[in-house]
Amino acid sequence: MTKTNADRVLDCLGLFCPEPVFRTRLELDKMKIGETLEIWADDPAAERDMQSLTQRLGHKILKMEKSGNKLYFLIRKEG
Repeated sequence: MTKTNADRVLDCLGLFCPEPVFRTRLELDKMKIGETLEIWADDPAAERDMQSLTQRLGHKILKMEKSGNKLYFLIRKEG
């Protein structure tokens, strides 16, 4: 899986719905426009939930990867 130089990293491994999306929202709220957030999750619902969250808030998923049961997201906070 890709590692980046994201502005923030959020480890949601072992957490299940709604925790990963809730924690992602809290982290995004603290960030500045243009900053990136790297998220690791293993909740099967996280893929759908992150897509829904970013679409609703107007942010962008720059990258999403799956490796086994782990999901990796790189999200940029948009204006």
